[in-house]
Amino acid sequence: MTEREFPNWEVLYQEKPVETMPWFNPDLDPDVEEALLTLDLSSGTALDLGTGPGTQAIALAERGFQVVATDLSETAIRQAAAKASEQGLEISFRQDDILNSHLDRSFDFILDRGCFHVLPPDRRGDYVQTVANLLKPRRYLLLKCFSSQETREEGPYRFTPEEIQQIFADRFQLRSAVQTVYHGTLDPFPKALFCILEKR
Repeated sequence: MTEREFPNWEVLYQEKPVETMPWFNPDLDPDVEEALLTLDLSSGTALDLGTGPGTQAIALAERGFQVVATDLSETAIRQAAAKASEQGLEISFRQDDILNSHLDRSFDFILDRGCFHVLPPDRRGDYVQTVANLLKPRRYLLLKCFSSQETREEGPYRFTPEEIQQIFADRFQLRSAVQTVYHGTLDPFPKALFCILEKR
């Protein structure tokens, strides 16, 4: 597998309006919305990993969740925090690297809509351990990543449901993996995989 190239996230957020980014979606991702209903999650603590523009964190806070949102990019965090406070929402935005995380609390669920699939393949095991340690027992990781069915050359790593199951098997049970799309600014929408993983 060839190693993929990714932008410097901090530079990207300094140079481009978030609304132009491929993953920008002003509303709660429909797959996330459906998962919250399926799992009967309507309150509690949520971690939005790789929050970027902060739209998902804001949508979750509006639904009554206590949200912590993290991103590698200091600029992304600053912009997202400003948006949230304009809307009168209390969200804890923090600059953090999930592969070297300083978070010290546990969550009812974690949303990852774009962090895992840009990580170096040799660090995926570290990601699994860290995310599992941040979740309360039997709680959920909602993971959206590029699907192996996506044919574009550029972009994140792609995965099949079997690969997800294999990568996460030590700490998680794969409850479901659905072929879907990334609702964002690209046309057509990229093909995605939406997974619900339950911590063992």
